[in-house]
Amino acid sequence: MEDYKNICDDQKPTQSPAKPVQPAKAKHVVREYAESIIIAVLLALVIRTFIVQAFKIPSGSMEDTLAIGDHLLVNKFIYGSKIPFTDSRILAIRDPRQGDVIVFQYPEDPSKDFIKRVIGVPGDVVEVKNKRVYVNGKLYANPHEVHKESDTIPKEMNPRDNKDPITVPANSYFVMGDNRDRSYDSRFWGFVTRDKIKGLAFIKYWSWDKDKLRVRFGNIGKLID
Repeated sequence: MEDYKNICDDQKPTQSPAKPVQPAKAKHVVREYAESIIIAVLLALVIRTFIVQAFKIPSGSMEDTLAIGDHLLVNKFIYGSKIPFTDSRILAIRDPRQGDVIVFQYPEDPSKDFIKRVIGVPGDVVEVKNKRVYVNGKLYANPHEVHKESDTIPKEMNPRDNKDPITVPANSYFVMGDNRDRSYDSRFWGFVTRDKIKGLAFIKYWSWDKDKLRVRFGNIGKLID
């Protein structure tokens, strides 16, 4: 019994018992929510500024490609993400091309965003004759263009249906709406400069027909070409 007690005594701690460990103080619930909200807002700002942005179609100038009430996403990095408060862009994949559907700041009022199709790129010569568009002397017949007015307006009245040849300057683009007879575009106010372009429209993520009060399910998820 004595030996057993000695062995047991050898296993006993020689120091005084440690004090109970106090649990770490948990973050205040309000602080946790605030941090989560701040992180979410910062991520949203980064995504909206450099990657993708949502837009809604308010008018019929791009019918029938885009209908009033279509909601779409715009790729902002394909032409290079614009650095805030500057005209500089970074990591451009390519320049805008003929046929691209782009969103840009309206040259006559930068507070408004327009969406049109690129018809002419820098150096191209664009001409409109009897509603038909010619680029560098060749007919540009985009499959998405529509004409909803039967009359032809003389160029002396306005340039909708007839416009003399014009060369697209450097860093500029000639754009038109697919609804050719009901679009206010480069035929009237000139070119879109590179620094005003926000991005390439590429997909519809929602569509609401306010006249029929219904969702256009066929438009949701449809790529824009």
